[in-house]
Amino acid sequence: MIASQKGSTTLSVVERVIDGDTVVIDTGQKICYIGINTPEVETSECYATQASEMNRNLVLGKVVKLEKDISETDKYGRLLRYVYVGNIFINDELIKDGFAKIQTVLPDVKYQNQFRQSEGYARKNNSGLWEKCL
Repeated sequence: MIASQKGSTTLSVVERVIDGDTVVIDTGQKICYIGINTPEVETSECYATQASEMNRNLVLGKVVKLEKDISETDKYGRLLRYVYVGNIFINDELIKDGFAKIQTVLPDVKYQNQFRQSEGYARKNNSGLWEKCL
């Protein structure tokens, strides 16, 4: 992890992409993206491969800013974070482009309204899984 910590954000490098909404950073920790859910590769859900590939293109090998909301981890021990590469808000980008759906889990709701708007945009435009998986 890059030694930069400001309040609830840290900088890290993504070393491995597990699927469309989970990565491993340079500390070996798994990061689960807050507020979104992508199709599961393990169960061959529709659009899972595409979601994983998009996530890989967006974050693999890059420095990411990780922003914490309220919860530290999920029930699987993964760190829950909002993820940014430069000015790109990865969680939102995946929703807006149709690679993810919103999944709101209390108490982590900081960007819930933004995610709803992005999902509405993706649905309206039949982007990604909204076109291929219905």
